[in-house]
Amino acid sequence: MFRKKAGDVLMELLMEWKVDHIYGMPGDSINSMIESLRKVEDRIKFIQVRHEENGALAAAAYAKLTGKLGVCTAIAGPGSIHLLNGLYDAKLDRAPVLAICGQVESDLMGIDYFQEVNLSRLFDDVAVYNQRITSAEQLPAVVNQAIRTAYAKNGVAVITIPDDVQKAEVEREARFTSPVVVKSRHLPEQEDLSKAEVLLHQAERPVILAGKGARNAGVELVKFAEKLAAPIVLSLPGKGVIPDEHPYSLGGLGLIGTKPAYEAMKEADTLILVGTSFPFTGFLPDQAKTIQIDTNPVQIGKRYPIEVGLAGDAKETLKELLNRMQEKQDRTFLTRCQERMAVWWAKMEKEENVEALPIKPQNVVKGLQQVISTDAIISCDVGNVTVWMARHFRMTNQKFVISSWLATLGCGLPGAIAGKIAYPERQVVAVCGDGGFAMTMNDFVTAVKYELPMMVIVLNNHKIAMIKFEQEVMGNAEFGTNLHNPNFAKYAESCGGVGIRVEKPEELIPALKKAAMQSKPCIVDVLVDANEAPLPSNITFSQAAGYAQHMIKELFSEGKLDLPPL
Repeated sequence: MFRKKAGDVLMELLMEWKVDHIYGMPGDSINSMIESLRKVEDRIKFIQVRHEENGALAAAAYAKLTGKLGVCTAIAGPGSIHLLNGLYDAKLDRAPVLAICGQVESDLMGIDYFQEVNLSRLFDDVAVYNQRITSAEQLPAVVNQAIRTAYAKNGVAVITIPDDVQKAEVEREARFTSPVVVKSRHLPEQEDLSKAEVLLHQAERPVILAGKGARNAGVELVKFAEKLAAPIVLSLPGKGVIPDEHPYSLGGLGLIGTKPAYEAMKEADTLILVGTSFPFTGFLPDQAKTIQIDTNPVQIGKRYPIEVGLAGDAKETLKELLNRMQEKQDRTFLTRCQERMAVWWAKMEKEENVEALPIKPQNVVKGLQQVISTDAIISCDVGNVTVWMARHFRMTNQKFVISSWLATLGCGLPGAIAGKIAYPERQVVAVCGDGGFAMTMNDFVTAVKYELPMMVIVLNNHKIAMIKFEQEVMGNAEFGTNLHNPNFAKYAESCGGVGIRVEKPEELIPALKKAAMQSKPCIVDVLVDANEAPLPSNITFSQAAGYAQHMIKELFSEGKLDLPPL
């Protein structure tokens, strides 16, 4: 009878699902599967990472960028535990990812064997599908169900395969199912569309807040805004849905957003949420009639009170609304918002043009703008760097990826690796702070090993700078935020890449131009001002008061302020 090992069948199934690469590290409890992977290395490439967390973060970024399944693998015990951070990033940003985890042999489970961890319990919270395979015959159906569920629910599927099962032969009578996921056209109920039509007709000061759920609906979103005479504000995951300098764009919202977006929200009488579950509701209107569009009915009304919920795909729902709407004649509110945005861009440009020593981080973003391609992939890390990129980088047709809901430090480099694998012909740039980059910098050698040319810009201020600012606005003295960094440019060279150190403003543009021309991974290590605070676009009294308290504590601690006599 014709038989195949379970590991070989697994590879065949992954190829049927169009998987062409897997991130991971080999090891004892997955070595049998790795041997099966070796046999098909011309069709499924194994990307050997130096830390499983980076593999999972890369898989998540790949899924966010492409919509296709990201796949990572790890051994039982420590390897699987390392995956968790990246898998939670995928869960919270709703990206389809498959994690294939090894496990100790079946007859050794339950006796506290070496590296045995209860993986079913470990992954229970992060996964939309979580199953241990107990026999080779069970594997085909479980693998198909896992991938189907990851796609259908935009989440993490985990399959755990004991080492003995990987080596076992699959009988011909095993249950085989179809490697297919079917999508449907999501449209709201006609009654809800009619209710939305009434609110849109009554709106005098409408504002649109769009998120990543509107990524496939940029054209319809602009037509909708034009007809409604409404400015568009973008959530951070939605950055790039429309160009940042589009006439209807007011940029982002919140602490990393723009003042015109903040002001528009405060004045709005009607709010239209499109493909976003924006969590920072303090920045939304105090009183506005609200329409929310989302494919997931669970998200509608979850964080903010609404009048009308439209459970449907953003593109299709906006088309339905456009067919029902009359063009709004009064464009006073829109014009006022656009005038404010022009003032805001002038302010940003003034900040970007400051050539100071140490270099201002805004100046680095302006420099990047001069060397980046219109179709580049940008992987942004978390921290102050997020603020500078969100406010100052003008997206055109680039793709932007970040850890938005989990906001985990270190996502920049793995995201760039995934971006270059997904789009090998495009320019790829990672923009990182020194704290975030240092967390995952070990996989820069992975980019070198697999010949993935990319530019990694490190804003190096020897600080966990965002936490420094958070401590200050709380009125606390800065503590525990200083970093002792290596020379990242020399580190790049020691890895076999290209390293460029930038210490003076006049060195910046030549360095970025040089980096953009490299055929190897390149780190541009830019020394930036640690005291450049990522001030919110609208400073509250409590923030100002807290910062004043911080300055008094700093002066006391430095002996520059004497206590009054008793």
